[in-house]
Amino acid sequence: MRTLIVAEIDTDKSNELITSGKMPETMGRLMEQLRPEAAYFYPLNGHRGFTLVVDVDQESSLVTTMEPLWVQLGAKVTLTPCMSADELRAGIDKLRG
Repeated sequence: MRTLIVAEIDTDKSNELITSGKMPETMGRLMEQLRPEAAYFYPLNGHRGFTLVVDVDQESSLVTTMEPLWVQLGAKVTLTPCMSADELRAGIDKLRG
């Protein structure tokens, strides 16, 4: 299931990771684990934030998806199932039948 992850990173935790030089490694592991099809980074509510579009293959995968965001980044996270325009069209076509 394609899922939109929006994460607002804890400033103190991210400052520690940046100061210690561990932020590139932490984010690299996260990107390697989640393999997002899209990733965007930006200020969010006065904090560091990002949006990832990932494929969550089964509900139990949410545990391994979410824990690094909470534990390593102290992030506030929202998950939203989403679809491409083609998937939306296919769903709308099913309404007609």
